[in-house]
Amino acid sequence: MPLPTGALRMSQVAASLTLLLTSNLLIVPSNAQDIQLGPRPYYLIDKMEDGPLKQRLAACIGEPVERTPFSIAHRGAPLQFPEHSREGYMAAARMGAGIIECDVTFTKDKELVCRHAQNDLHTSTNILETDLAQTCVKAFAPATSADPASAECRSSEITLAQFKTLEAKMDGANKDATTIKGYMSGNPPWRTSLYGERGTVMSHKESIELIKSLGGKFTPELKSPSVDMPFKGFTQLDYAQKLIDEYKEAGVPASDVWPQSFNLADVRYWIEHEPEFGAQAVYLDGRYTSGIDPLDPATFKPTMGELKAMGVNYLAPPIWMLLKLNDDGEIVPSPYALEAVRENLNLVPWSLERSGPLSAGGGWYYKSVNDAVDGDGKLYQILSVLSEDIGISGIFSDWPATTSFYANCMGYK
Repeated sequence: MPLPTGALRMSQVAASLTLLLTSNLLIVPSNAQDIQLGPRPYYLIDKMEDGPLKQRLAACIGEPVERTPFSIAHRGAPLQFPEHSREGYMAAARMGAGIIECDVTFTKDKELVCRHAQNDLHTSTNILETDLAQTCVKAFAPATSADPASAECRSSEITLAQFKTLEAKMDGANKDATTIKGYMSGNPPWRTSLYGERGTVMSHKESIELIKSLGGKFTPELKSPSVDMPFKGFTQLDYAQKLIDEYKEAGVPASDVWPQSFNLADVRYWIEHEPEFGAQAVYLDGRYTSGIDPLDPATFKPTMGELKAMGVNYLAPPIWMLLKLNDDGEIVPSPYALEAVRENLNLVPWSLERSGPLSAGGGWYYKSVNDAVDGDGKLYQILSVLSEDIGISGIFSDWPATTSFYANCMGYK
């Protein structure tokens, strides 16, 4: 078939551009052929010790991958994209994440936005280099011989309209910096900035619209406010209710939403006042800061049974709380994990791919088994214990391709 003339080609290009601009078209991964994993899952398999698990995973290389709710995008895809950005959410969907997280906080005009914390704008956006820096509760202070560089900027100090003028950046700060530019260049070296120069910040409502269009489901986390509550008459209960209301307004069924909170009172509020949403409410277990020992069930207060009796069905601890080493130095389920399973609690640990290279041990996220973690090849072994020996319902990951591949290979659809 002959190619169109130059003039016709230009006309067709112009028409195509017009269609893109007027329809705000998204490139949506709609089926297995559109899911793109990249090389990382195969790299991790190559680093594994020889054995049945490696053989099973290697046999899946090249097989089609479908979106799976086992793969939960933690803040989007922050290993390479600014967290809670439009670009990160889209990347997560393209890597097969079936559930995508928006951490929820609020602005000065009590609108909900996606940020990991109410007071992290100085590390996760470009606010310090804009006129909105004057709204920061703590202005940038350069590093001195006595003190590290610091700043504190809160979403509660700006309106939604002002928030939308900001740009997301890779989260991090250089505490040794003497300039704002240097302070903003604090990205850990193992998180690429290749796609992280700048990203598009999202309101909670915008995240719902986007994730819905990408074919994903939702796990919003109600973040603890940095301001005293009530805030201008906005109570904690108002805050918890507003999060649910925005899904109702968008026509999202409760079965597609797993609302999260570290505050057990928030979870119990949803269970009592929004039972359809509360049935999938996730209690993020941060009690390790108050003495809970995953090896000693006597420290589980409330007990797993008491949580279940309250109506809690989903429990989300850090990965290390579910694991321990046995007498032979092998990674096995912890008493915490076994007790949760006995009480029929769905476990959703966090967060895979957040520790950087595992050659020097797994760091905080694997601290209960660090002596057995000596390289990236251990990642799928850990995931196997979590999924096969414990039976987790899904797992948060900073790079969903890793878990999407594993879930598809193991048949977790």
